[in-house]
Amino acid sequence: MTDSVSLGSFLKGRRLRLDPTALGIPPGRRRTPGLRREEVAQRANISATWYTWLEQGRGGAASPQVLERLAHALLLTEAEREHLFILGLGRSPEIRYQPVSGITPRLQRVLDALGTSPAMIKTPTWDIVAWNRAAATVLSDYNTLPPEDRNVLRMMFLNPRVRAAQYDWESIARYVVAVFRADAARAGAEQRMQALVEELCQASPEFFSMWRDNDVRNFGEGVKRLKHPVLGELALEYSTFAVEGRPDLSMMVYNPIDPCLVERIRALIRQKFG
Repeated sequence: MTDSVSLGSFLKGRRLRLDPTALGIPPGRRRTPGLRREEVAQRANISATWYTWLEQGRGGAASPQVLERLAHALLLTEAEREHLFILGLGRSPEIRYQPVSGITPRLQRVLDALGTSPAMIKTPTWDIVAWNRAAATVLSDYNTLPPEDRNVLRMMFLNPRVRAAQYDWESIARYVVAVFRADAARAGAEQRMQALVEELCQASPEFFSMWRDNDVRNFGEGVKRLKHPVLGELALEYSTFAVEGRPDLSMMVYNPIDPCLVERIRALIRQKFG
């Protein structure tokens, strides 16, 4: 179900907040702030009459392509674009994947507050973009890796140390590949995923075989068992969480099952970071 009246009100509100001068439009004499309807229509490459009708709640249903052009013309944020589609089509738009360059300081503080629980932030293509000290101590010291190598699949298939730390590596690797396929597709990151897949297919016959199986799974929670060079055999309960406002990111948290392991991890973090 669409809401033509609310759609019209939303379009008008976004139009009136725009600065014509900032968009290279001569200011001239204007009775109201913002852009004129015909200026928005021109920027969106649609009929001025039809745009007027849309604002008046009588323009009928707009196509996804027209809504995309309107979102661009009105300089909408991702949240505003989603709202536009919900009003105009009754559903969210298709996901547009955007590469991630980093996280906010606030989100990093959330990771750091977890103390002895290894935690990290990953993208839909499983690049690790942030982590806490516990993760660097127990899982991998990501700071020592080039950014392109901070990828879970590259580490799982191409890093001998990571491979050796896994219990039943083949089972874990199959699971990771299946979840990766689902995550990347869900986020609309197939194009970016393809380059990584081609690289790994050439570098690892095992990855090639697992990828060809076309398995798909969801990643939720469970128990991860590792062989750590200092801590020995350990078991961690893991959970994944969506990052509010960042559909391109998810947080993975690993909690030690054995209470005694908590103190050993704390001591090792102290030894590593001082």
